[in-house]
Amino acid sequence: MGAAGAPQGLSDKDPTIAQILKMAGYATAQFGKNHLGDREEHLPHRHGFDEYFGNLYHLNANEDPEDPDRPQSKEFQDRWQVRGLVSGTAGGETKDEGPLDTERMKTIDDEIVAKTSDFMERQVKADKPFFVWHCASRMHVFTHMLDERRGVSRASEADIYGDGLAEHDGHVGQLLAKLEELGITEDTIVVYTTDNGAYQYMWPEGGTSPFRGDKGTTWEGGVRVPCVVRYPGKIPAGQVSSAIVAMEDFFMTFASLVGMPDIGEKLKKGVEHDGKTYKVHLDGYDQTALFTGTGPSTRKYYFYYDETELTGVRYGPWKVTIAAKMEGKWDNPLVHLGRPMITNILMDPFECQWGDVNRKLAEHKGWVLLPIVDFMTKHVMTFQEFPPRQEAMSADFSKMIDKFKEQAARD
Repeated sequence: MGAAGAPQGLSDKDPTIAQILKMAGYATAQFGKNHLGDREEHLPHRHGFDEYFGNLYHLNANEDPEDPDRPQSKEFQDRWQVRGLVSGTAGGETKDEGPLDTERMKTIDDEIVAKTSDFMERQVKADKPFFVWHCASRMHVFTHMLDERRGVSRASEADIYGDGLAEHDGHVGQLLAKLEELGITEDTIVVYTTDNGAYQYMWPEGGTSPFRGDKGTTWEGGVRVPCVVRYPGKIPAGQVSSAIVAMEDFFMTFASLVGMPDIGEKLKKGVEHDGKTYKVHLDGYDQTALFTGTGPSTRKYYFYYDETELTGVRYGPWKVTIAAKMEGKWDNPLVHLGRPMITNILMDPFECQWGDVNRKLAEHKGWVLLPIVDFMTKHVMTFQEFPPRQEAMSADFSKMIDKFKEQAARD
């Protein structure tokens, strides 16, 4: 998803958290990266966000127009044109905000911070509760910076990635300071997180991690991300948790906090909003009790997917792997194991003990598979009523060959 001009993108049959929060009277906005399709029907302000400003791809895709080897013919551009920055409002037109070239990348996060700050200020003046999704360009590859912001990293003068991280930290600080200035710190939930693990084989650009594997794999290094939640007076400060929490859980948690704790069950039956019916199955859990320190995580298991392929399941401290990219790189082939491998992820969070240790666990801890098979069966059964919305863009050449053979047989 997210390639220039591709038909795949956010469907109008799927509700966003913005649409759910608007049902509770919230103003909504997104500023920064949105990687859910670049066609008009995919854009955030067509899916519940009152306002949007940002870019529509992974950051380095916006460098493509500057590549001297990229064809400049009208035919090529018409089909695979990379859109620059866009903005829009719900019900209004989409505006072209100019290219996001490598020069503008040096300061784009300054623009995004300014947009977020302005939106918050306007909602406070209007006495309107708000939700803003701030999506900085840092720390995606590649890093382009103003000369005067270089040299901050203590690791090396060549560490532009570290300099970018320091800049990003400053932007987060500006937003927190804005909450203080507006007098709403105590009433505002702040969540800081990211969407994938470190892109280690792009080092030093992609960062580093103690966990095994890269972004684009289902080793822990590909899926574990930092997550900090702040809600003064409601969430005790200084807590550190190793409980299982997934991104989908924030949908349910936010809905619960604004008075819709049963939104998940309602969506399975169908929810009416703005002239549409949304009937979906969301694999999220309300984590209010965990965050406020009044109870454990409500998530008992987690499914690991390599794009469209289920590769493993986490259950409590146990991770069962049925397929993996063995060298831990995004472009490695996915290898299906002869039998499931079992890891105690609390004892071995870095997945160092693959091999004989895992084989022994598989022999002695076979009972772990019983609840996991049950979870997997129930999970797969949900696809009968709620099938995948659209085909993936992934290029699986083995399946492509099968399709060619089927076509040849028909011909």
